[in-house]
Amino acid sequence: MDTLFNTKFEGEPASHSQPGVKLKSNTYDLQESNVNLKLTIVSTVGFGDQINKEDSYKPIVEFIDAQFESYLQEELKIKRVLHNYHDTRIHACLYFIAPTGHSLKSLDLVTMKKLDSKVNIIPIIAKSDAVSKSELTKFKIKITSELVSNGVQIYQFPTDDESVAEINGTMNAHLPFAVIGSTEEMKIGNKMMKARQYPWGTVQVENEAHCDFVKLREMLIRVNMEDLREQTHARHYELYRRCKLEEMGFKDTDPDSKPFSLQETYEAKRNEFLGELQKKEEEMRQMFVQRVKEKEAELKEAEKELHEKFDRLKKLHQDEKKKLEDKKKSLDDEVNAFKQKKTAAELLQSQAQQAGGSQTLKRDKERKN
Repeated sequence: MDTLFNTKFEGEPASHSQPGVKLKSNTYDLQESNVNLKLTIVSTVGFGDQINKEDSYKPIVEFIDAQFESYLQEELKIKRVLHNYHDTRIHACLYFIAPTGHSLKSLDLVTMKKLDSKVNIIPIIAKSDAVSKSELTKFKIKITSELVSNGVQIYQFPTDDESVAEINGTMNAHLPFAVIGSTEEMKIGNKMMKARQYPWGTVQVENEAHCDFVKLREMLIRVNMEDLREQTHARHYELYRRCKLEEMGFKDTDPDSKPFSLQETYEAKRNEFLGELQKKEEEMRQMFVQRVKEKEAELKEAEKELHEKFDRLKKLHQDEKKKLEDKKKSLDDEVNAFKQKKTAAELLQSQAQQAGGSQTLKRDKERKN
């Protein structure tokens, strides 16, 4: 990207030990002469680094859909400001392919198949100086064949405009582009050129005999930038918008093939929503009544248990009270019996004393006589 836009973009290199795929977006304001360009670069950090790559494409698809959703929400507003809206939709996907020289990875085919209906895919063979010219030619043919056989639709440069039909037709035959990147400049002949120095020679980035970097730059920035934006809006966004509105219940025609009324659709959706709301309200009311009944049953059961416990305690108290009363009566009877015995003993003792006194008087009289 630094080489493509002839600048130095800020950012730290990402590690290859990420637990999942994370998309990192950065927006830059570029200026060249009198041309201003607002460029957003989104890096797919960690893509392809995990052992299980089954869901690696999902964060990318979700991110693209999120940008479409943001634009759709802005478009559906009553007061729209689309002329000032910062369009964050992805207009081009530079899909880098490892220079193996053999075939595409399963991850590449699956991901590109998931993305081809959402974004303009431009396949690129990265670090193409790692393979020879003959291997590169065979690799390009192999990649193109695999993309066609798997039904992956990559972005084709438009040939309907006569002014660019010839160059775009030629460039379509060169896809996927084999590129090399370098920000280092070396003196080659009398010129300073971006190049990579190797022990066996020098690879010039902007030499079309060495790589397709110039072709990519021409096609992406100078010739087809506006078409990429138009394709994104007219094809990919429209597909997302149509599917989203159909999910919401909007259609162009009704079952009788008559024009579909937005007001009728709104009313139908409103009535459907109100019906669902009433249904949920009724369900909540029934649930509330059921819970109240369950609570009442629990309280009644608890009350019954309390009454039973109270009755048991009351009976136990009465039994204890009766036992105490019986014991008290028994003690009272014993006390009365004891008192009676005591009285009888005292009476006997008194009688014995009186009888003893009479005998003593009698004996005294007899002595006197």
